[in-house]
Amino acid sequence: MQLKQYLSELNKVRLLEASEEQYLWREYKENDNIDCRRKLIESYQPLVFKSAVNWKADESTLMDIVQEGTVGLIEAVENYDHTRGVAFSLFASHRIRGRMLNFMEREGKRNFAYIDSPLNGEETATLGDTLIDTAPAVAHQAERNFLAEQVKNALNRLPNKEQLVLSGVYLQDQEPKQLAESMDLSVSHIYRLQKQGIRRIRGMLSKFMHNW
Repeated sequence: MQLKQYLSELNKVRLLEASEEQYLWREYKENDNIDCRRKLIESYQPLVFKSAVNWKADESTLMDIVQEGTVGLIEAVENYDHTRGVAFSLFASHRIRGRMLNFMEREGKRNFAYIDSPLNGEETATLGDTLIDTAPAVAHQAERNFLAEQVKNALNRLPNKEQLVLSGVYLQDQEPKQLAESMDLSVSHIYRLQKQGIRRIRGMLSKFMHNW
């Protein structure tokens, strides 16, 4: 599928009403309704494109990224537990982005914009800066990419809720209040999960940073 055709199809997608989405999840998960599964995948396809356009890529590569992200979306639909109260968009974004990152890594086109992009409009503050004491500074881009890979691997090993919070705050620029609402938690709980996640990642990376 060409980008123009894909965008044309994407424009036809409409946002699901909350009651309609709940019905689709129940029918798919409890009654194995494949039509409802297809509808959910189609309805959340814009989430894939939103992640894909963050990559600076030509049209051909962009469509490959979209395809990988769609696989991640399908996996998210199949593994999502609709009874837990976690917003599907938050749950799926992590799987979609992970698929895209793995694809770019395999193709030798890694771009860790999600890890190294500025946070909150500050030119020098990145996720890596927040999680790790980086003094002395990493001098070469290859070393920065390797460091970002270690952070990404550590992030993937966190408990699910801590992953969702750190991904939401640092990778998707979501406000703690927004995360609290989507995860049905208090804002103070979001801050606790954020601190716990950062502490765990620092612990996982402590030996690596000592030998850096």
